[in-house]
Amino acid sequence: MEFSLKRLLIAAALAAMTSLAHAGAAHVITVFQDPNCGCCTGWVDHMRESGFEVNAIKTTDMALVKQKLGVPVSLSSCHTGVVQGTGQIIEGHVPASAVNKLLADASVRGVAAPGMPLNAPGMGELDGTLVTVDFSGRPFSKD
Repeated sequence: MEFSLKRLLIAAALAAMTSLAHAGAAHVITVFQDPNCGCCTGWVDHMRESGFEVNAIKTTDMALVKQKLGVPVSLSSCHTGVVQGTGQIIEGHVPASAVNKLLADASVRGVAAPGMPLNAPGMGELDGTLVTVDFSGRPFSKD
């Protein structure tokens, strides 16, 4: 019963987020994160400090979230964000500068910082060598 309730809550959150996508501002992000992950909270703080409004939803079923949002398995990380207003996906520790670049190009469905890169927001200091990729695996930005 508890497992079904979790799935229902995740589905409801995804549905609400999708319906708000047409009404919300492009700078509002809903991020799904594991409740026990501190680096995810660090990324949320980075995004808020960069002027984004971030709604964090804690869930222990990140695999289901990623599957429903179509995040490529090879590009997965610890948290997944969705930009309200565009529906674009932010996978992992993508810097705010790359998110701004994503917002400027509606043809890009999603951007990822695969894995847990140490030189990314929430993990460590940006050093100019972090490469993010689009959902096709092509380089997107270098921060």
